[in-house]
Amino acid sequence: MVSTANNWRFRPAYPMVNGGPDLAPNSAPASNAGSECGDVEFTREYIEALLNERPKRKDRFSLKEKCDCLTDYIRRLKPVIRWFQELEVNYLLEHEKLQNSLEVSELKRSEMDLLLRNKEEELNSIIAELRKNYAALQEKFTKEELDKMAATDSLTRESDARLEIERSKYSLSDELERVQRDLTSAKQQNASLSDMYKRQQEYIANLQQYNSKLQTDLSAVEEDRKRVETEKASMVENLGMYRGQLQVSRQCQDDAIKQRDALADEVASLKLELKQARDDCDRHQLQVQSLSAEFAEYKESTEKTCYEWGNLKSKNAELEARCLSQSDSIKELQDQLVSAEKKLQLSDLSTMERKTEYEGKKHLISELRTRLADAEFKLIEGEMLRKKLHNENLELKGNIRVFCRVRPFLAEDDTEVKIISYPTSMDALGRGIELAQNGQKHSFKFDRVFIPDVSQEDVFEDISQLVQSALDGYKVCIFAYGQTGSGKTYTMMGKPGDPEQKGLIPRTLEQIFKTRQFAQQQGWKYEMQVSMLEIYNETIRDLLPSNRSSSERENGSAGKQYTIKHDASGNTHVSDLTVVDVCSAKEVSFLLEGAAHSRSVGKTQMNEQSSRSHFVFTLRIYGVNESTEQQVQGVLNLIDLAGSERLSKSGSTGDRLKETQAINKSLSSLSDVIFALARKEEHVPFRNSKLTYLLQPCLGGDSKTLMFVNIAPDPSSAGESLCSLRFAARVNACEIGIPRRQTYTKLSDSRLSYG
Repeated sequence: MVSTANNWRFRPAYPMVNGGPDLAPNSAPASNAGSECGDVEFTREYIEALLNERPKRKDRFSLKEKCDCLTDYIRRLKPVIRWFQELEVNYLLEHEKLQNSLEVSELKRSEMDLLLRNKEEELNSIIAELRKNYAALQEKFTKEELDKMAATDSLTRESDARLEIERSKYSLSDELERVQRDLTSAKQQNASLSDMYKRQQEYIANLQQYNSKLQTDLSAVEEDRKRVETEKASMVENLGMYRGQLQVSRQCQDDAIKQRDALADEVASLKLELKQARDDCDRHQLQVQSLSAEFAEYKESTEKTCYEWGNLKSKNAELEARCLSQSDSIKELQDQLVSAEKKLQLSDLSTMERKTEYEGKKHLISELRTRLADAEFKLIEGEMLRKKLHNENLELKGNIRVFCRVRPFLAEDDTEVKIISYPTSMDALGRGIELAQNGQKHSFKFDRVFIPDVSQEDVFEDISQLVQSALDGYKVCIFAYGQTGSGKTYTMMGKPGDPEQKGLIPRTLEQIFKTRQFAQQQGWKYEMQVSMLEIYNETIRDLLPSNRSSSERENGSAGKQYTIKHDASGNTHVSDLTVVDVCSAKEVSFLLEGAAHSRSVGKTQMNEQSSRSHFVFTLRIYGVNESTEQQVQGVLNLIDLAGSERLSKSGSTGDRLKETQAINKSLSSLSDVIFALARKEEHVPFRNSKLTYLLQPCLGGDSKTLMFVNIAPDPSSAGESLCSLRFAARVNACEIGIPRRQTYTKLSDSRLSYG
């Protein structure tokens, strides 16, 4: 036991036997079942000390003491030996387990190797198939590329051909115009040429008849020649006695053939009908082949052939005489052909003269077109200058500018009858509009007329300079007028959520803030304030959010009374109105969305979403230039008026009836003010309604004012459209004074004014 223990490999420190961790990295924990080791921990030092221990006896010769020492040593050695035995058993079990797992792993490895080989073979076959497919696809791709290139080339050729056809079409159209212009001058020449053409036609008809006669004779000669040639060939092969005579006849026949070929060439130059003669010649060759089969019959009848040979000689002489006569006729035809060629040269010379004349006229037309383009360019420049001078004249006169806009047809409109037209004369182009009612046409002319196809961007482009005036310190007012459903709110506000259909108010704000950023580079600093209100049933409502309750905002005057005041400087103040300082277009857009939700709208028979109030958006601009110490104060008023409507068409009742009456009353007051201004009366009834009193600085002061009159094109709205156009014409004739810039210092009161 001791020798076995001495040969054992110990680790530095052994763990406890009971419940301890693993004994070795590759060993399982030792089992303590049936052992007496308990919780004893055996270490390497302990085992080495136990094995190297020497008994210590007091009496070296005392057997009892020696036996006790050995008993005690054996008692201490037994647990170690038992522990080693158990450890060895555990290692053997673990070895068997590892051996079994190794065998299983070997089996699995062999199976995996077999599976991998199978998979590898499958993958190789798949790869080979894929390579074949790739090669086929590569071939197909190359073919498709070639087809694509060919298609591209053909497409390019087709496009070039189309371009060439277009060019030829244009050139032919020009040529046609030129011919039409030259037709009158060429009539006399055509008369003489037509007579000459008739004579030539008669001559050609005679030639054709003569040619047909020659062709019939030629066909007869050709048949005789074929027959003679066949008979000669048979006689040469079979009858030696006629060999000399056949040679002479062959010589004569060759001359006839040469004369026939010359005749065929000369006739082919005159007419294409010799093609038929060639076809006849082919048919005769077939007949010659059929005649060769009859050669046996000629062998049997040599005597008869001799007799016929005499006849053939006489016929040959006749044919020679006929060929001589035909050669004379061919010479005559050649002379006639030469004369025809001379006449053709004369016609070519006349054609060259006409071509030279055509080139000269073409050059003249190009010069005229260049002059026309220059004249059109000068005309456009003159029209632009006229518009500019017209605008300056209006500013000097102080007139209210009027733009007319016609909305497109809606789904429910009657599109069969057109009541609106637009003049095309230079004086009224883009400025005139005509409306037909009851068979009578009414013509109007404004500063600008927008047809239904004009976009929101094009409309804003025409008023962008007017918006710029607000930043320059002017009072600017733009308001939309028209019947219900004519597109006023769309013109001012646009369609929410669609950037392409933004109205004048959002586009105006974008331009102002963009110009503000550009002006900052020049030393300008701007402060801007916004307020929004509506006039509903002659009551002012604040549309911006405030600390008031929702019931106060709905009732308008229930919380506070809003009063309109004008100061000596022409500025307008609305008491207790919410004013918001703004720094970007997004802030104003957010306020506009809230105001649009708060605005009074309702459903009528004329419009699904009809505005039932007058909406007033005001932007006050205060600018300071630090370098020049210049101060400007501009005001921009953008107003969407409620639509005028007739009770018979709108079908309003109850609250809608009251709203309609209030709207028509305020618009009637506006019409009275316009009448008074047009007649230059001393008293102008601005106080008849809150709308006219609020617009007093715009209509009777020093403001730049623009009115949009919106028109519906459907025939059922012809009466309202005519009233709107007449009202707009009176507005356009009003003089309100010359606009002037405001260079006031900033007011201590932060409330917004509408002047």
